[in-house]
This record gives sequence, C-alpha cells and structure tokens, in this order.
Amino acid sequence: MLEDLFQSYTSVSLLGASVGMLVIHLFYSSFSSQEKRTEPPGPKPLPLLGNLLQVDLKRLDSCLFDLSKKYGPVFTVYFGLKKVVVLAGYKTVKQALVNHAEEFGEREITPVFYDFNKGHGILFCNGDTWKEMRRFALTTLRDFGMGKRLAEGKIIEECHYLIEEFEQHDGKAFNNTQTIHYAASNIISALMFGKRFEYKDPVFQAMVERDHESIHLTGSASIQIYNVFPWLGPWLKNWRELMKNVEDNKKETNSIIADLRKTMNPEMCRCFVDVFLNCQQNLEVSEIKDSYYNDENLVYSVMNLFAAGTDTTGNTLQWFLVFMAKYPHIQDQVQEELSRVVGSRQIQVEDRRNLPYTDAVIHESQRFANIVPMAIPHKTSQDVTFQGYFIKEGTTVLPLLTSVLYDESEWESPHTFNPSHFLDKEGKFIRRDAFMPFSAGRRVCLGESLARMEIFLFFTSLLQRFRFTPPPGVSEDELDLTPVVGFTLTPSPHELCAVSRQ
Repeated sequence: MLEDLFQSYTSVSLLGASVGMLVIHLFYSSFSSQEKRTEPPGPKPLPLLGNLLQVDLKRLDSCLFDLSKKYGPVFTVYFGLKKVVVLAGYKTVKQALVNHAEEFGEREITPVFYDFNKGHGILFCNGDTWKEMRRFALTTLRDFGMGKRLAEGKIIEECHYLIEEFEQHDGKAFNNTQTIHYAASNIISALMFGKRFEYKDPVFQAMVERDHESIHLTGSASIQIYNVFPWLGPWLKNWRELMKNVEDNKKETNSIIADLRKTMNPEMCRCFVDVFLNCQQNLEVSEIKDSYYNDENLVYSVMNLFAAGTDTTGNTLQWFLVFMAKYPHIQDQVQEELSRVVGSRQIQVEDRRNLPYTDAVIHESQRFANIVPMAIPHKTSQDVTFQGYFIKEGTTVLPLLTSVLYDESEWESPHTFNPSHFLDKEGKFIRRDAFMPFSAGRRVCLGESLARMEIFLFFTSLLQRFRFTPPPGVSEDELDLTPVVGFTLTPSPHELCAVSRQ
C-alpha cells in the first residue's frame, strides 16, 4: 500500500517537474524568439492610454510625420491598447503596398468603419465580399464609361451646368463649396443611378451635405477616441450625428434604388444599380443562396461610391481654385497655355498631352493639397518581416500619405507650391513615382481614372471661362491655406470671385 502511494507520488512529482520544465522551456524559447523578432521602435506607451497623450489627434498626420523623423520610416504607436505600425516615406509606403501587396492588403475595420457598413459594401470589408464587390464595381463602372469617352461626355455636360452657376454671381465673391460638390456628385450619380440631379433638389443637397459632414466628423478627435474606447459612442455628440447621417442617407439611397427597381428593364441596364439588381434576379432564378448580391451589399456599395466620388473630387477642385487665386502668376501661365493650345472651343481629355504646364499645375495641386493625408488603415494578412522588423498578422498599419507627398528625398521643394516638380528642363510634363494621392496597391482608389478625368475637365473648363481672385479688399497673401482637418483636408471657409474672361 505504502509502495503504491510512493509510486503514485513519484509519478505525479515527475509529471509536475516535466510540465514545469516544459513551461520554462517554452517561456525561454518564446523570449528568445521575441528577441530575434525585432519589432518596430516607437515612443514608450502609457498603461491603458498608450501614446494618446503624446500625439495630436487634431492633426495626427503631421504629428506622425514628425515622429517618423525620430523613430524611422517603420515605427509603432499605441492608441490605447491598440498597436499601430506607421509607414512613412515614399520608398517604405510603396514597398509595403505594392511589393508586399498581399501581406499589407487587408482593411482594418475600426469600430466607426464597422458602424458605417456592418461588414458590407466595398470600402470597409475584407475577404470574399470585398473581392467580389470591388470586382463588380470596377467592371460595371468601366462598362458605363469610367475613364472612357462616354464618361467624358457626361463630365463636359456637367461643366456647362457648373459654369452657368458660377456666371450667376456676376464676378462677385461667393462660396463655391456646395456648387462644386454638386457637380462632382452628379458624375458619380450618373453612373450609380443613370441620372443627374438639379443643384436645387433638396434630397440631393441633403445627401451631399450629410456625406461631407460625415467625412469631416470621421477624422475628428472624438471619433478617434471612440475607435479606442467604443463604449463611449452613445455619449459622444459626433458619433450620434454620424450614425444619424448614415441612417438618413441609407434611407434616401434605398428610396432611389426602389424607384429604379420598379422601372427596371433587364434587357437595357441604365446604371450600376440596374446591373446589380439584374445579377440579383438571375441568381434568385437559379436558386443560388448566400449570394454576395444582396440588398445590404447593394445599398452600402452605392453609398460608398457616392460619398467617395463626391467628396474627394469636390475638395480637390476647391483647393485648385484657392491655389489659382493665391498664385495669380501661375494662373496666368495656365490660361495663356489654354488660350494658345485650345482657344475658345470645348476642352477634351485628348488635349491634356498638349498642355504640359496645365497638367503640371494639376498634379502639383493634388500633391500640395494632400487631401487624404492618411490612407484608410490597412491590416497585415499574415506575419511579415518588413525592413528587418517583425509585424504580426492582424496588426493595424497606417500608410502615411502626407509623408509620401511631402517626402524631402523625393521632392525638390516639398513645402512650396511648385509646378516645376512635374516639368523637365524643356518644359515637358514628367511623371513622378512619389505622386501617390490615390494610395497604391490592392486598395488603391478604384475610381482613380474617373477622378483624373473629372479634375482635368472641370479645372480647365473653369480656367478657360473665369479668372479667380480673392474678394475685394483681400490680398493673395491673406488667402489662408490652413486646412479644416477631418478624415480629408478641406479648404477653410472662404469666398472667391469668378470673373468672366469672355
């Protein structure tokens, strides 16, 4: 009996010792492994708060850009307990998003992004849903002329409406923000819904304004705090306003979709919504279940494209006109080239190759405006060793586009508005690899070709017809280029005069 007890005790002791040795071994192996796996450096985080007290949430991109000068092009910050790896500088951002597109190609779904889409649509989702919805959107928008002559015709038509609106002010100072956003929105509306809206349409005005406000609020300090501490949502005014905007726009978008559904002809698709509904019907007839072509993916995809296609292009055009009023000598050279090469006829996309200075000014305006200073956050799809640092699967990654467009090793005078960045010694237009306003890689802006066409045609058509100046009594030097900071950077509230040249 005693012998049995002794043997049992000995066995348990040996087992315990073995387990203890195994735990010690695993601990030291893990420690050794961690030592070998050097993680990106960064400022020391505080318990629970991380680096929140060490960064400026009101201008996060500039703050992170400054930190990159201390910690290098790949570094770590903590938003609360959330670890974020920041990528800074053209070479680093390109290497990650293009050369390691698979590893850095996932989207980080922050709490507010989940609130927007609930995992549906195009912008704020991953996996097969994202792949199928992005593929469908690209194919369908191209079929309806994105980047082609068909879209060019729609943009030229909208240019005429925009010019008429500007002419009504008779050269007097006015705020052009809403009018420009309505014009930009009508281009994506034509592709989404097969029609344009009157600028005075109250439903249309409300949808555009809600999207504009939502994009601004998304970059606010309180929403960034919400992403760290989601339980704060109901107590934050900005979060409550955001959710109301999303629900109101969802309701209006569903109403437009319902009208299109009633008048749909499967033999003659008019727009993006028609094609989606047609796919939906075909799958229902085939009795295919669990399809991506459901009502939620439709409404959120349309909302994603409507907002993205309106706000970024509208903001870009606003900046262009502010720059022209701020730098009249540059406006003079653009208008001289337009008059010499095109004259008074309608400008077309094919004219671009004969307008090198104008093209350089457009590119420099996009670079200098830097309207999307931080790309929508990415996430690593797998463990990756990048520039000698180990980054774990599922880590949030922030490509800092500000650091690309203002990279001192890529641009001769990054903090100056200088069209010569895009001109050679003979005055010919040159492309620059570090021109990356649309981001890059798998998550590059899917509407880039449409946006480039819109920006060119709207800008040149307006410069052909008007000279833009500050209001009477305001000098060029007094025009403020300090942006209003949200998720995008927009010009401060201002008025300009659009003086007819004809």
